[in-house]
Amino acid sequence: MKKKLIVLGVLFATFGITKMNAQINLGDKAMGAIQKGVTSFTLSNADAAALSKEAVAKLDAEHEVAGPTDPYTLRLNRVFGKHTAGEGYTLNYKVYKLKEVNAFATADGSVRVYSGLMDIMDDNELLAVIGHEIGHVANNDSRDAMRAAYQKEAVIDGVSSQSTKVAAVTDSQLGKIGSALIDSKHSRKQESEADLFAYNFMKKNGYNVNAEESAFRILAKMSEGSQSSFIDQMMSSHPDSTQRAEDAKKRAEKDGLYKAYVQQKIVNTAPAPVKKTTTKKTTAKKK
Repeated sequence: MKKKLIVLGVLFATFGITKMNAQINLGDKAMGAIQKGVTSFTLSNADAAALSKEAVAKLDAEHEVAGPTDPYTLRLNRVFGKHTAGEGYTLNYKVYKLKEVNAFATADGSVRVYSGLMDIMDDNELLAVIGHEIGHVANNDSRDAMRAAYQKEAVIDGVSSQSTKVAAVTDSQLGKIGSALIDSKHSRKQESEADLFAYNFMKKNGYNVNAEESAFRILAKMSEGSQSSFIDQMMSSHPDSTQRAEDAKKRAEKDGLYKAYVQQKIVNTAPAPVKKTTTKKTTAKKK
């Protein structure tokens, strides 16, 4: 079965095909049970993070998540273990054991990587792609996507509610939010800024910045295959992968760092145990 390319960065894309039963609390922001025509609402970082955290927990429960000793988890921790925080956000990582090529990050700093992505990209390419997803969190794109979803579905009564009680999101409301999030896409400007974030992230931490171009070349090549029409539909508001690869190349050339990237060996297996060596003690013979 061929791998299906899922667009990177589509927030909560899985919501559209799953049933939601979570009870999500948003502090003193009361949830409107009926559409009330919200015309102006600012979802705070804290609110977006609270909703994201509960939603991702639901997703984790409904997907096969690689365990702590799983080779995929070991690899992800090895590559990203040192990158768990930034300015104003904290990150946590998990792997979904799915063949789709996908990764996403949400407003609470949850980063979820599909094993299918890890099967086709080496460590440096993963740093570029996931660095891009982290960029959406750092730039508040994830929060903005959540706010847009609420405004579109008019789920939150951000104007008239004076309640200070904690309210719960119903299954129906979550379904509407999920559908709206699937329809929403990051703007070209947001995507370009996330690409730049990934490049600077790699440069700052001493990684090979040329892997960003390579990662986009891989995605561009995949979009030329049987899934091309699917990609055209889903990527309508995104920069073309080939163009993004060219932009990454130009950034590296400008910095004097460009060199054609050669993909490294991809290892998604647990490291072999280190054999203990014992040395025999020798005693000097008495003369």
